[in-house]
Amino acid sequence: MAKNLVIVESPAKAKTIEKFLGKDFKVESSFGHIADLPSKELGVDVDGDFKPKYEVSKDKKAVVKKLKDLAKKADMVWLASDEDREGEAIAWHLAETLKLDKDKTKRIVFHEITKGAILKAIENPRSIDYDLVDAQQARRVLDRIVGYELSPVLWRKVKGGLSAGRVQSVSVRLIVEKEREIQGFTPVGSYRIDAEFSNEDGQTFKAKLPKNFSTKAEAKKFLEQNASADFKVADLTKKPAKKSPAAPFTTSTLQQEASRKLYFSVSKTMTMAQRLYEAGLITYMRTDSVNLSDEAKKGAEAEIINAYGDTYSKPRNYKGKAKGAQEAHEAIRPTNFATHSVDIDRDQARLYELIWKRAIASQMSEAELERTNVKISATTHNETFTANGEVITFDGFLKVYLEGTDDEDVEQDGMLPAMKTNETLLNNYISATERYTRPPARYTEASLVKKLEELGIGRPSTYAPTISTIQNRNYVEKGTVEGVERSYAQLTLQEGTVKDVTLSEKVGSDKGKLVPTDIGMIVTDFLVNHFDAILDYNFTAKVEADFDEIAEGNVDWTAMMQSFYKEFHPVVEDVKENADRESGERILGEDPKTGKRVSVRLGKFGPMVQIGTVDDEEKPQFASLGPDQQLNTITYEEAMDLFQLPKTLGQFEGEEVVVNNGRFGPYVKFGDAYVSLGRGTDPLGVELDDAIVLIKEKQKADAPIYMYKDLPVQKGKGRFGPFIKWNNMFINVNKKYDWDNLSDDEIVELIETKIQKEIDKVIHNWEDEGIRVEKARWGRHNVIKGKVKVELAKTVDVADMTLDEAKAIIEANAPKKKTRKTAAKKKPAAKKK
Repeated sequence: MAKNLVIVESPAKAKTIEKFLGKDFKVESSFGHIADLPSKELGVDVDGDFKPKYEVSKDKKAVVKKLKDLAKKADMVWLASDEDREGEAIAWHLAETLKLDKDKTKRIVFHEITKGAILKAIENPRSIDYDLVDAQQARRVLDRIVGYELSPVLWRKVKGGLSAGRVQSVSVRLIVEKEREIQGFTPVGSYRIDAEFSNEDGQTFKAKLPKNFSTKAEAKKFLEQNASADFKVADLTKKPAKKSPAAPFTTSTLQQEASRKLYFSVSKTMTMAQRLYEAGLITYMRTDSVNLSDEAKKGAEAEIINAYGDTYSKPRNYKGKAKGAQEAHEAIRPTNFATHSVDIDRDQARLYELIWKRAIASQMSEAELERTNVKISATTHNETFTANGEVITFDGFLKVYLEGTDDEDVEQDGMLPAMKTNETLLNNYISATERYTRPPARYTEASLVKKLEELGIGRPSTYAPTISTIQNRNYVEKGTVEGVERSYAQLTLQEGTVKDVTLSEKVGSDKGKLVPTDIGMIVTDFLVNHFDAILDYNFTAKVEADFDEIAEGNVDWTAMMQSFYKEFHPVVEDVKENADRESGERILGEDPKTGKRVSVRLGKFGPMVQIGTVDDEEKPQFASLGPDQQLNTITYEEAMDLFQLPKTLGQFEGEEVVVNNGRFGPYVKFGDAYVSLGRGTDPLGVELDDAIVLIKEKQKADAPIYMYKDLPVQKGKGRFGPFIKWNNMFINVNKKYDWDNLSDDEIVELIETKIQKEIDKVIHNWEDEGIRVEKARWGRHNVIKGKVKVELAKTVDVADMTLDEAKAIIEANAPKKKTRKTAAKKKPAAKKK
């Protein structure tokens, strides 16, 4: 038995560390937190000292038992969770839950998983930092209170199943406010002047007028002034300039740059970075710091000189802007600068290369440039054209890396031909193009992270889960705004004549940006109206600053909680009792047939249009909004069109053909079959002939391609790619097969392989009880009875599981039956005298 037990959070981290330690060390994983607040109650003593009630969840009990047994047998237990507040809390929970002897317990930290870092940590252990633990507890408890008290208010006043959160709700507010700015934006047109000139050697270059003209008439008049003009170089200046490299990555800048350059979501970036860290390839990836250690700078310097030469090396220090940077104390960098790339999973390799380039570039020389500015005069007016050029005279860090930008309008200066002052220029053309001011840009995941960081809201560890949560909760979605066609005018002066043409462009296309849903807007409005302090940006940032003060040992966390709760709880109670329900209702007009009010609002099953009110003698009429329609933008005409659905188009093959709008978009119904029309299609524009074409295509797709054991085999394409269907079993068809030309033998092979897989994944099957144990993903197992499926932790050994144990698991996780309350009998009304 090993004398030393090292406990880390993840199996991958354990596997990497185990390689560096000798036979006297055993490394085990706690699989993250082993204790947390209970899931079905507040779990915080709000009437006392705000003490949290931590408990070990059912899926962690086997892990805790195993770690307890190992800890008892070890001479020393080393708590090696991550070097941040969350990691410190994990170490504390381990010490408390496992009841570790303080004299036999040591806390070690490191921000890279390399042999040198691990051995150095073992040589320099410390005790648990209770200030960091308190900071984590304060965040956990405050966020639990906010979520636990606000969410029920939303259930009563807006809609069931909603949730609120301190950082989550503020993030949605940012997105909602941006959307309202866009909706309220009125584009203003003007005419931009561009020109092309040639120098005396016949080399062409582009120039522009520094001002725009407000009207077409002004622009045309200006072009006509140039028809007979002579042009020359009025002024030419050349200035040396330098460009410096960006600092190495922090968590937020890595998320932003991976989004720009690799098109990764924030959560994907953090998942890939976590794997690189656990494999010992990069330093800890949750950090506010831009600092590099002396050892890292020396490593970078040696590699730069070796790969590019002395002139490319310039060691430098960076100072971060973040106040109270409480995470690991170094920027994200490779653990070994000599490793330029890694032969692993493609996405991890791409992220590693990005991290390597950014870190190595930060220690390289500035790029040296020569910037040229040319002013061009005309003989017929006093306006001056300008042209700018940029030449790199020494590439420096640009040999490796250039930081991306979120600004879609940035124009890069190119090279200009050689020219001299007073040189005569030939004008090839001058154009005046109608351009419109652009609305504010919607947030991407990366630009939202940047904004949250600027406002001091959240911390590196919170950004990815926050952005995932607001999308999973359906408050925000990745936009699929297609845009609309817009006409614009262009005047062109060429060979003395002005030509006027009308062109078109698509504007407003915004795919992949964060767009608030109806429910996101309604919830935000309700929370801002009633809990403005909680959703205030300054308040949220101050809370983060308070957490930093707690981490520094300057503030008592329970005192902070008492101060917060004293102000917060009475407001919650007041709103719960006195606030009106919020449905986002908009009155659009009157129904021409009945004269009743037409409105849109949030209903029990989602956004809807309503004709009439509950006070009318007749029941109101309802129609659901389509998936691409929103309460705050739908027009009266669009709303009234919805009452034409479902619409019968006619008959085909003796069955009625109906078009309608559904939860996932418009569709055609033919008998028992449904055919999707695709998002964005107007169902009212679909004719019978269009529907018949789609029905025939579906019939062809659904037709059996083979009979196996007297049952038909069908083929199709779904969310996860091509598949075949047999006996209600869906079988994925991978790239090994030519899906369009599957042979009979291949179909049989696919079905029989799937059947065998289904047999192999069953570990136990107690048919009389209807209970079975099956293999699941990621090395886990499921215990299943009817509709109840319980996923077990990876650590649970199911090989020897008994029926009684399986029953106990099912019973513990089965949904409780709701009991109907007997309605109280009404007392007879008192007789009138």
